[in-house]
Amino acid sequence: MATSRVKYLGDLRCECTHERSGTKIITDAPIDNKGKGEAFSPTDLLATSYASCMITIIGIHCNSYNLPFDHAEATVVKTMVSGPRKVSAIDIEMDLSGNKWSEEEREKVIIAAEACPVALSVSDGIAININYKY
Repeated sequence: MATSRVKYLGDLRCECTHERSGTKIITDAPIDNKGKGEAFSPTDLLATSYASCMITIIGIHCNSYNLPFDHAEATVVKTMVSGPRKVSAIDIEMDLSGNKWSEEEREKVIIAAEACPVALSVSDGIAININYKY
């Protein structure tokens, strides 16, 4: 079974459908690349999926080790460069405050998060900067 279907809607916009659930995401080209910027761009999704994957893996880790996991929020900043146009950096402010983890538990959670599948799949050519708040 396919993971997703992507359909071009015109005006540099695509509709992406998750095959299993039917959930849809619209993408737009960003304003700085001839688009309207009215939705996530594909590179926005790349950067956002990094933080989402980390938080998902934290949840899996906490469930596996019976740790409390009550809060996680991330703010993501994507930096682009040209020649060729690509993502050069992803900066993540990860707020994990309120989870009542010991220092040892916190270290293990971070190790798990930073080894998430997206992190392991992103090119070494992208600078990843993560700042944690506890």
